[in-house]
Amino acid sequence: MILQTIPSPSEGVWELGPFPIRAYALCIIVGVIAAIWIGEKRWVARGGKPGQMSDIALWAIPFGLVGARLYHVITDYHLYFGEDKNPVTALYVWRGGLGIWGAIALGAVGAMIGARVMGIKILPVMDALAPGVIVAQAFGRWGNWFNQELYGRPTDLPWGLEIDRDHRLAGHLEDATYHPTFLYECIWNLGIFGLLIWADAKFKLGFGRVMALYVAGYTLGRGWIETMRIDDVQMDDVFGLRLNVWTSIVLFVAAVAYFIWSSRRHPGREESVFRDPQDDDAAATGEAAATGDAAATGDAAATGDAAAVSDSAVLDKQDADGEVAVDGADPDPGADEPAGTESAEEEPADDAAETDEAEDADGTRAGSDTDR
Repeated sequence: MILQTIPSPSEGVWELGPFPIRAYALCIIVGVIAAIWIGEKRWVARGGKPGQMSDIALWAIPFGLVGARLYHVITDYHLYFGEDKNPVTALYVWRGGLGIWGAIALGAVGAMIGARVMGIKILPVMDALAPGVIVAQAFGRWGNWFNQELYGRPTDLPWGLEIDRDHRLAGHLEDATYHPTFLYECIWNLGIFGLLIWADAKFKLGFGRVMALYVAGYTLGRGWIETMRIDDVQMDDVFGLRLNVWTSIVLFVAAVAYFIWSSRRHPGREESVFRDPQDDDAAATGEAAATGDAAATGDAAATGDAAAVSDSAVLDKQDADGEVAVDGADPDPGADEPAGTESAEEEPADDAAETDEAEDADGTRAGSDTDR
């Protein structure tokens, strides 16, 4: 008895005026944005310059899309060529049909071209991008959910995926729920993403070993998930297995072999991600300059604050002195003087002259202090 099921969307396309908004395309776009963001963070942490992974993406994404479509068309050519077929529909990417192996292969070619043009090493680029790529694949699989495609065998498990009758395959018209292979692969990919981040942080992987671990991890999951799928493919019986299963096996073995070989030949991680060591110096100089500017700004602010505090203290002291002088002044010095003291208050002329000379001398010394 089915206790619960996963419903499928009733539609995967929304009309915005004359423009169709396709869920499949949105899933791919979200995945690409996530891959670039993650790759950019990892690249800068490895010593690269900000913005370089975005520039690499301008090369890798077009190549990857062409490769993905080519792989699909080549391995399922019966859908586009032959009697009652229209070859032009091979260009209708929005209808689905992108082969991940073609995307990785030609996408890597585009990344290599971009890296060569930018003067950076390709293996660090691959290592920086690999975790983001598998996250992009996790997002992309939700496009299959919207299109109600690439599902697995019929199942009565509680998480069975509901498929509308119009999207069911011949021989399964009466089966209502199927293995949600899109969800299995999404969860698997996110698990591999966590593995890549952990392994890279713990073992300081370099020289393409993060990419090799990504390929090995992804193909390990893709192999068993592929055995569940029942969608029609041109090569569904190659020595008893589907072509994609064989592809997963071959790539898994190749990735593991490269990982072992690279670990022995190039232990550790690259010292520089640039082909020209001068680029390392330029990057370091830029960071030092930015740090110096920040320090100078902080010193200037601190100096200004200290000066302001000093000025405030001087003003406070002057105010305090003024208050003391006012409080100590006698408003009427002669009011309480006793009678008959006028003669005592009168100063001889000689004393007055000496007093004037003393005041002149004091004024001269004060003037000398000010000039100094």
